[in-house]
Amino acid sequence: MRKDERCFPAATAVALILVILLATACGSSATTTSIDDSAPSITTTTPTNSAPGPPADQEQLTAKALAVLDAFVAEDYEAVHQTFDETMKTALPLPKLQEVWEQVTDQAGSYIGNTGVRTEEVDGYQAIIVQAQFKNAPLDVRVVFDQTGLVAGLFFQAAETSYKPPPYVKTEAFTSREITVVNGHWELPGTLTLPVAEELLPGIVLVHGSGPNDRNETIGPNQPFRDLAEGLASIGVAVLRYDKRTLVYAQETVANADLTLNEETVDDAVAAFRLLRGLPEIDPARCFVLGHSLGGYALPRIGALTTQAAGFVIMAGAARPLEDLILEQMEYIYSLNSSPTEQETANMAAVREQVQRVKDSALSYSTPAHDLPLNIPATYWLDLRDYDPPLAAATLARPTLVLQGGRDYQVTEADLRLWEAALSTVPGCSFTLYPELNHLFMEGQGKSIPSDYLRQGHMAEVVIKDIGTWIDQFRQP
Repeated sequence: MRKDERCFPAATAVALILVILLATACGSSATTTSIDDSAPSITTTTPTNSAPGPPADQEQLTAKALAVLDAFVAEDYEAVHQTFDETMKTALPLPKLQEVWEQVTDQAGSYIGNTGVRTEEVDGYQAIIVQAQFKNAPLDVRVVFDQTGLVAGLFFQAAETSYKPPPYVKTEAFTSREITVVNGHWELPGTLTLPVAEELLPGIVLVHGSGPNDRNETIGPNQPFRDLAEGLASIGVAVLRYDKRTLVYAQETVANADLTLNEETVDDAVAAFRLLRGLPEIDPARCFVLGHSLGGYALPRIGALTTQAAGFVIMAGAARPLEDLILEQMEYIYSLNSSPTEQETANMAAVREQVQRVKDSALSYSTPAHDLPLNIPATYWLDLRDYDPPLAAATLARPTLVLQGGRDYQVTEADLRLWEAALSTVPGCSFTLYPELNHLFMEGQGKSIPSDYLRQGHMAEVVIKDIGTWIDQFRQP
């Protein structure tokens, strides 16, 4: 599989911060970001196959990185393009560069200036991180250089911030330790959060949304899975969370031409469940799996392979075909601009055509990825062709808690109602809509917009309590 066939268009990644699979599938180990439990990019173009090399002059590279940002600000996209290596030039042609910058400023506001730079070296690549200040939020602009001084990677990321636990987290009520989820030769670092207790504990595995998420499902300055894990541990529920395979093994993921939802999400979640259930501190009769976003969409598949699970929690889980959600999300994003540009209009037309190809019975494994939504290959779409998550969940006939934010524009109340229609007659199922919560189950007011994810916040306490209460009903008298 060629790298350029797996890279998402950068501007599309901006519009769909969470939406699907390999937001970094084209990423190389040359740059690793603390995603989902690091700050995922607002827009990303991943490093190319340029060779790393000995450290170049840091002052010279810093000047080049600042010049790249200055060229963006001046809308001199030709100057930016000339700094790229050949693979980057192919991945980000001039028209796409303009889209990238417009998407960044639409979300983060106008550029004000920078507050400094820092440097990193990863696997021989040199990265200059410009600490840029925009009107609405600070961003880290990460420019990655190869040994010749050409730009081999470009990332616009939410600025690094230190985690401050919400008031409902009681750090004295639990301990945390490192743990590794092993699935064949895949080894995924994780964290086990254990309540302080002498009795056997209920436990739950957290399954991420789309993209190369870390164990905290870091989104901008927010870490919803850390909120969830430490919040639940504060009220007596053990939690296992882990770094996603597409983050830890980015290169290997790219090399898998037959990647499906199973390799991306399902198989590792099953391994994590089995690990949790076998721990001596855990009550094997009270083990659960929680999926957020794409993780919720995948839960029926996970459930079919975790027959000993006591139940499932679906948070903002897509119930409709993913290609429909991609189109709906893009339409929503572009609707925020009352006067869409010609390029935006053309983008929407192209996405509609790509979505139609996914639905076309003529779709085959040989269909080029660039003809399909987000450059995701045909193998992924064909694997999902007959997958109906609510119907599959109903077939499992196990207790399921389905939660949905009313301000979520990525997965909406329409999805909640589909889950409800399929599961309402299954004993132990419950459905809750939180009108003021977004896709991350954080509170807000008014119309939800992508820049909401750049504002630091925490998962609402009511969500933590509702999950804890639901799990508590499985306690044996």
